[in-house]
This record gives sequence, structure tokens and C-alpha cells, in this order.
Amino acid sequence: MNDIRQLALTCRDAARAVARLPTDAKNAMLRDMADQLLADAPAILEANAADMDAAREKGIGEAMLDRLRLDDARLAGVADALREVAALPDPVGMVTRRDTRPNGIAVERVRTPLGVVAMIYEARPNVTADAAALCLKAGNGVILRGGSEALRSNMAIAASLGKALERAGVPAAAVTIVEDLRRETMVALLQLTDIVDLAIPRGGEGLIRFVAEHARVPVIKHYKGVCHLYVDASADLDLALGLLVDGKVSRPSACNALETLLVHSDVAAQFLPRAAQALRAHGVELRGDEATRGLVADVVPATEADYDAEYLDLVIAVRVVGSLDEAIAHIRRHGSDHTEVIAARDPAAATAFVDALRSAVVMVNASSRFSDGGELGLGAEIGISTTRLHAYGPMGLEALTVERFVVRGEGQTRNLHR
Repeated sequence: MNDIRQLALTCRDAARAVARLPTDAKNAMLRDMADQLLADAPAILEANAADMDAAREKGIGEAMLDRLRLDDARLAGVADALREVAALPDPVGMVTRRDTRPNGIAVERVRTPLGVVAMIYEARPNVTADAAALCLKAGNGVILRGGSEALRSNMAIAASLGKALERAGVPAAAVTIVEDLRRETMVALLQLTDIVDLAIPRGGEGLIRFVAEHARVPVIKHYKGVCHLYVDASADLDLALGLLVDGKVSRPSACNALETLLVHSDVAAQFLPRAAQALRAHGVELRGDEATRGLVADVVPATEADYDAEYLDLVIAVRVVGSLDEAIAHIRRHGSDHTEVIAARDPAAATAFVDALRSAVVMVNASSRFSDGGELGLGAEIGISTTRLHAYGPMGLEALTVERFVVRGEGQTRNLHR
């Protein structure tokens, strides 16, 4: 596996060049990348069309096809994300704490680049540009190992970005695409503890568990998104209905889509028939408990496995609960620490919901679809962490840096002249 090691070493050398760039130069480079992507749109979309055709021939499901698909609008969105990252404050060199000790030494906590980030992802060609933008703005190099379904798309995007890198005087290896997609090559990459500083897998639960089990480098993990909407007895039911439809229907293949609806028994008779009608108008299948089936006809009986499921499709599990505490207990048992939503007019109920759950994102009267780095003000998102390492929740620029100590003195010694 010397080839992957050499790729990683070359990326590390390029990362050092990125780390030296001043903020203005990084921002100009990212804006140039956005322009270059749009200039290369015909080639990128042609590559993506070939990937889509091959994926259909393999019988890949609609959820994965949706993640793979690029068009003019989506590519414009990718370019916009690059510009948004360019407009964000640069975390590199940021002093997060400053203190002067009794002996006169000045102690600072300063953000510094991680170094080399390995991205392992599936059929999401937008990740190629998003990850590159965030890693570069934070002063890092990035090694991109996408799925076989998106290889043509990823290579076309990386080639486009490489043109802007070279115009900025940065080696194109700062954004390195791994073309050898054998699993043993990925494992070798994940064990380069002397080169790779962090691995971020994005994709299905199987991929993430594989990465976590085989990596020797630190790994950001997010196994799945079992996101809940709880409609409290105090909820504005029109508002709750809007959150439900947006959260389930607007992009069901996304990890921030709703998978389970919990409804307080006091409002279930009013809310569930309306909810079923609205969801079914969009082709959503409902799987519910006995109480739900007593209020809505033709609901598929739900099993316990349904409440653990990340459908990533037009399917939702439904349960009627007798109290806020029962809703919280259900989420603790079946949730994935991703995103939870409460619809409630009662501030005490909302506060209790927020305080009781440790999920990375908790929403009060807002759609689960806002659980996204861009929507939360981070610019493009590098990934989501549901494990409590240095980052938790959607990860942006700051999560691609670490804090180190910078100490300034005037000759102070610790042990002499005490």
C-alpha cells in the first residue's frame, strides 16, 4: 500500500503550503474555485450523468440516486457554498482565551489547523467541494475517498478545483482524490497515524462502522439520523403540521429528515388525521402503534424495529404518547443523538424537552431540516458528529482546527530561584 502512503505524504506537504496562506489569499482562492466549478459545469454534469447511468444499471435505490444526482441548480448551490465559506471568519490564529499567570507568563489558546483530513464518503459528489472548501479555509489538506458510484463526478470536481489551487500557488495535492477504491486501500489510509490527523466518514451506518472499526487515526462518527418530532399537548397544530411535512417530505434521503412522529394523546385525535392526509398527499407511508391505527385508517402496524429505523425514504413511524416524559423516554430508547424537534407553545415543556435530551441538535418549533452546517451559520458542512470528541453536531470551520497553547514570557523559569 505504498501508493496510498505516498499520496498522503504529498497531501501533507501541500497542506503545509495551505497553512501558510493568509486569510485574504484563501478567500480569493475559494471564490476562484466557485467560478471555476461553474465554468466547468458541462464536463462535471457529463461525468455525473455517466455515474447516474451506471448506478441505475446496478439497481441502486432512489435515496442513493438522489444523493448522487447533480444538475445546474445543485452545482450552483455547491459554488454558493464555496463563496459562503470564503465569507466566513477564518478560525486559524484565533485566540480563544488569554490569561496572565502570577509569574508573569502570558498564556493563550490559539486555533491551528489539524493538518491532513481524510474524508470517506459515499454517493455525495457535493461533499468533494464542500470538504475541500472547509479544509482549505481551515488551513488543512484533504484526502477524498468517495464511493465508486460517484468516482467520475468526484474526479471532475477535483480537477476543476485543482485549477484554482494552482493559480493560487498551492499544489493541487492539497485536494487529493483516491482513485483506488479497494477496501484494503481505504484501511491502509485509515492506519496512517503519522500522516492523517482525522478521518470523517459520511454515508450509511455500515460504512461508518467499518471506518470506526478499522481506523487507527481519530474518527468522527455519526451512525444514523433517527430524528423525531414530538407534538406536545400545547402545540400550535398548524405549526406542527408544517414542521412535519417539511421535515419528512422536503428531502427524505437526508440524515436530518424526520423518521418518527410522536403525538401527545390530548391532541392526537385532532392532529393525526390531518397529519396522515398531508403526508399521504406526498406519498408517505405511515407505520403506527395501536392508538394511531385507532385514529387513522389503513396505517401499517409498527414494530419496535420501525422506531429504530432510519428510512431515508417516504416512510414514517408514528406513536401516541401520554406525556412529555413518555416522549422523552421513547427518544432516549430509539434516538441516535442527531436531531430532535418539539412543537410546543408552553415554554416550560420546551425547556424540559431541551434539557432532558443530549442530542447534538434540539429544535423548538423549527424544522429538523435546519440541522445542517450551512443553515446553522457554519457555511458548508464537513460532517456531523454524534460522538463527543472535540466537535458535536454539524461541523464547520472551527471543528477543523484545534486549540493549542502559545506561551509568552520574559525569561521566567519554573524551578530556578523559587
